[in-house]
Amino acid sequence: MVEEVRDGGAPVPSSPRPLQIVVAKEDHSFELNEDALGEILGRPDVRDRKVVVVSVAGAFRKGKSFLLDFFLRYMRADSQDDSSESWMGEASSPLEGFHWRGGTDRDTMGILMWSEPFFRTLPTGEEVAVLLIDTQGAFDNQSTVKDCATVFALSTMVSSVQVYNLSQMIQENDLQHLQLFTEYGRLALEEGSSTPFQGLHFLVRDWSYDYEFAYGRDGGEIYLKKILETKESQHEQLRSVREHIRSCFEEVSCFLMPHPGLKVATQRNFMGQLSDIEEEFKNNLQALVPNLLSSDSLVIKKINGSKVTGNGLLEYFRAYMKIYDGEDLPEPKSMLEATAEANNMTAVNISMDAYRASMTEICGPEKPFMAPTDLEEAHDQQREQALNIFRTTKKMGSKKFCEEYEDKLSAQIEDAYTQFVAGNNNKNVFNAARTPATLVVLLIITHLMGYIFETFYLSQLDQFVDYLWWISALMIIAWSYVRYSGQYREIGAWVDGFALLVWEQVLCEVYATVAQKVFGANLPWAAAAIAAKQKTK
Repeated sequence: MVEEVRDGGAPVPSSPRPLQIVVAKEDHSFELNEDALGEILGRPDVRDRKVVVVSVAGAFRKGKSFLLDFFLRYMRADSQDDSSESWMGEASSPLEGFHWRGGTDRDTMGILMWSEPFFRTLPTGEEVAVLLIDTQGAFDNQSTVKDCATVFALSTMVSSVQVYNLSQMIQENDLQHLQLFTEYGRLALEEGSSTPFQGLHFLVRDWSYDYEFAYGRDGGEIYLKKILETKESQHEQLRSVREHIRSCFEEVSCFLMPHPGLKVATQRNFMGQLSDIEEEFKNNLQALVPNLLSSDSLVIKKINGSKVTGNGLLEYFRAYMKIYDGEDLPEPKSMLEATAEANNMTAVNISMDAYRASMTEICGPEKPFMAPTDLEEAHDQQREQALNIFRTTKKMGSKKFCEEYEDKLSAQIEDAYTQFVAGNNNKNVFNAARTPATLVVLLIITHLMGYIFETFYLSQLDQFVDYLWWISALMIIAWSYVRYSGQYREIGAWVDGFALLVWEQVLCEVYATVAQKVFGANLPWAAAAIAAKQKTK
């Protein structure tokens, strides 16, 4: 038998009961409880029937489960006459169904669905199964941003109507969180041009300004219109949030609810009795619930324009959970994380700009060739200055977070230094003329050796160096043609490699030794020869 799991609570007895269909694990991942979901959606009277899914989501400890239990009373009532109070129950009866309690600790974990579907006939004559969903509250001290985004996005993706439960008023951060969560869901759906979600219902609890906007749907619609209004003079960020919300939902509505009374908020032993709830709250509750759940108001769940059955919803749950368990979706960030990331990246860019500007001044394209040892020394100095700029720039985020960006800066500096070294080497006249110079030296040496061997009648050695002279001459001709025409570049590369080998293994030793003894390391080309000699070692 499938049982509900709650923080510190005992298993809930047999149905009807809330079943935890998405389990929140300790490692901040989520797991689909297919047994529990199959118990509801796999019923013979549900699996082939169209479904209506009503979900309630929002911040924790704001009365979501409390509200859902009134939804249950309405759906269970024999009479659903909107003008009658009979569905609200006896004044002294405790409120039962989805578990709720007062206090500051979270109660609901993961996503819960009521095990009892409610069957209704729409005005069109179509029979549907109504499903009620409760969700883990957002922004408690145990949930990450990804936890909150996943629960809100998943419940929005599978619901016909998502009730966004808010306290006192719709604030800008509420809209920004909604934008983040719905964007996370939209990415998972991979929707293109179509509107990804169906209904969004802002439910503003504990509304205190009925003198400005009246309680109920009429006042809520006027208030919502004001909140979501866009103007040309509006800041782009504010306008973007509102346009995003409008574009993500087929219908957006709002209802303003009064405070239920001090007894509800302060009595430790309050059990949901109507006798302890303010009359004004009950009057508006009597209008709110039918507004969402009467047969005229029910909306069949659609995905990609197609109506969804119970069995289809089960398959969508499986598919969506695989997406959120995978690595394809980006990690949602909190406002602080996103700001700290941008702040540190800006500091990295400023430091890199300073490093590049200083090094360009020292060894830029307009500067002459610089001894490699001097260039490395300049690099070390400018790197320390760039790192000091980063460290002294005021940044957001923890020390470890900032150190990660300092490591990125160090890596970027080393990459830039490699480019400066390559540019400096290209300015070395000797490097540019190394191949022809080496080959010309070989021509001269072989010619002199041939003359010596001929003088002492060493004909075989004379023939050998003669062959070397012709090979060197042919390589010069081939190299010159490749440089002139741009063709047969593989041959040119081979000749360069041969000349480099001869220079490093033979000529460099002699050339560097003479340069060091005669000129020291003061002249650039002498320094280059000495550095090349050290490199070969």
